[in-house]
Amino acid sequence: MRQSRTACETGFGVKSVVLYTAKGCHLCEQARALLDDEGVAYEQVDITGDPALEAEYREWLPVVDIDGERAFVYRIPRETLRRRLNS
Repeated sequence: MRQSRTACETGFGVKSVVLYTAKGCHLCEQARALLDDEGVAYEQVDITGDPALEAEYREWLPVVDIDGERAFVYRIPRETLRRRLNS
C-alpha cells in the first residue's frame, strides 16, 4: 500500500524519499516518527502481503530510499539524514 505524506516546508532541497515499512515493525514506527519530526515529505510503502516487496525489503526494514537509492536500513541517524537531504 502506497501513501504519500506531505510535510511542512523545510530547508531541504527537493528529494524523492520513500519509506518501506510493514505492519508490526517497531523500527518502522521510529523511522516514520523521525521523518515526520524532521519535516520530510515522503512516500510510505507498506510491503505487507506483497510477495515481491516482501522478498526485496523484509529483512532490511525499515528501508529509506532517497532519489531512488537505498540510503538507510534498520535505523536512521538524524544528522546523517540531514546531510543526505542537503547534499
